[in-house]
Amino acid sequence: MLRKIIKIDTERCNGCGLCARACHEGAIDIVDGKARLMREHFCDGLGDCLPACPMNAISFEMREAPGYDEQAVLAAKREREQKAAETAAAAGDAPNALDNWPVQLKLVSATSPVFYECDLLVAADCTAYAYGNFHRDFVKGHAVVIGCPKLDAADYAAKLTELLKDNAVKSVTLTRMFVPCCGGMEYAVYQAIAGCGRDIPLRIVTIGADGAIIGDETIA
Repeated sequence: MLRKIIKIDTERCNGCGLCARACHEGAIDIVDGKARLMREHFCDGLGDCLPACPMNAISFEMREAPGYDEQAVLAAKREREQKAAETAAAAGDAPNALDNWPVQLKLVSATSPVFYECDLLVAADCTAYAYGNFHRDFVKGHAVVIGCPKLDAADYAAKLTELLKDNAVKSVTLTRMFVPCCGGMEYAVYQAIAGCGRDIPLRIVTIGADGAIIGDETIA
């Protein structure tokens, strides 16, 4: 079919790759140091690549070319996303492991079934930002509640006591930062376990500002 499609002047092209990144459809590759239109049926003829080229090496032309195939573009995009996810997983990055919502301790209902016979993670707010693989190493397999006793006007000990007492929680992991204000979260957890009338294993993990674990203690 006769249609408008891009044309790349390889003499002008410096191989910077900006056009390939600007092409959302993935029609352009860098081959032997030059941009080339490798998949004509991916080119929609809108020209997002034109303003991205610093060498003015791209223009439009009218010529015979395959029609734009949106389904093929979407399929290729899904394949790229899958490969990116696999690469991230191989590099040790973890996907979202969160199974419950909400997580803010002020908002959760102690009667929610997600907490029944769970392994509970009580996380100080900052820990998920400080520790890079927080989902992989702490969230996975746990029901989660978060909070900051310095910022929240809430009785964490009372809420946690209710949660532990009514749900036969199997274990508690507390992640806290090294700063003194996180001692309020630790104190609330101690009070809750003491007040629930059950012996519950407790793990306390302390994280430094650089994301390193500087303390890891299990209390039977």
